[in-house]
Amino acid sequence: MSYSANASPPDQGTVGEPPSQSRADSGSGSGGGSSDDVLVQYVVLRRDLIDTWPLGSVVTQGCHASVAAVWTHRDHPDTLGYCSDSNLDHMHKVTLEVKGETQLKNLAEKLEAASIQHKLWIEQPENIPTCLATRPYPKSQVASLFKKLKLCK
Repeated sequence: MSYSANASPPDQGTVGEPPSQSRADSGSGSGGGSSDDVLVQYVVLRRDLIDTWPLGSVVTQGCHASVAAVWTHRDHPDTLGYCSDSNLDHMHKVTLEVKGETQLKNLAEKLEAASIQHKLWIEQPENIPTCLATRPYPKSQVASLFKKLKLCK
């Protein structure tokens, strides 16, 4: 799929942030209300893999983590809302990046400490942590944990 010069990819443009910004939205917009409370899933990829693996392989890793996080928490009310018929065509994802494996593991530990449910995807049989994805959350509950990360481009 291609995008015109004035359109941004759905995983970045639908969260209310122009694609020109280099950091993740902190969720502290002055408008408050619905944009901070939208259900969103965060997917975090490793930049070192993006630079060295085929693009399709890295995208596949993110898909694995995203589906695993949704499936693992399929009975949670936020996941049910995110996957509901009325939301299916309006899902929000934010795709971010970290430098490498160490930063990904540190982020996973930070999310654990904050009791944020997520899936750290470890590619097998190589046993390589490649990415992570949260279950869907209201943006206002999790955005601050990701504000220092860059959007994946």
